[in-house]
Amino acid sequence: MLFNSEQREIALQLQDPATRREAFTKVVSLYGEKLYWQIRKMVLSHDDADDLLQNTFLKAWNNLDYFRGEAKISTWLFKIAINECITFLNKQRAQNHISIDDTDVFLLEQLRSDSYFSGDEIQLKLQEAILRLPEKQRLVFNMKYFDDMKYDEMSEILGTSVGALKASYHYAVKKIEEYLTRDI
Repeated sequence: MLFNSEQREIALQLQDPATRREAFTKVVSLYGEKLYWQIRKMVLSHDDADDLLQNTFLKAWNNLDYFRGEAKISTWLFKIAINECITFLNKQRAQNHISIDDTDVFLLEQLRSDSYFSGDEIQLKLQEAILRLPEKQRLVFNMKYFDDMKYDEMSEILGTSVGALKASYHYAVKKIEEYLTRDI
């Protein structure tokens, strides 16, 4: 992540029409990969993640006038990316006639047939366990476990209390452990 002074400097550059384009290019360079992997963990497909990353940056670019630098740039971008993913997943569920409470079977199938997935059987089983979590727990688990994100930052991004996030993570870990050890 960027240091606070760098964050502020880029935020100021984003506000100025003369430096906006160059500053936004920096933002894309600095956050593109991290955002891609956050999106990819949610939607699994490389192609979908690529599309959603582009949508995220387009939405950010089109809404720069609303970014006043009160939040970190990364927090703002993560919020946009997560909202894009949720909208996308809800459309996928509707197309597949899946309730929001059901396991995202279409994501499991996508994972199994993904030519970009390079994991072994154990990694596949872990991903299956994660996909069986409710969407919010899955999101919290991915942010904490894979990205080692602090609860305070997750709270800003998701608009959820730190206590609720800790509980979500705890329940997610328990469910994953149960899934991974049930056949042993």
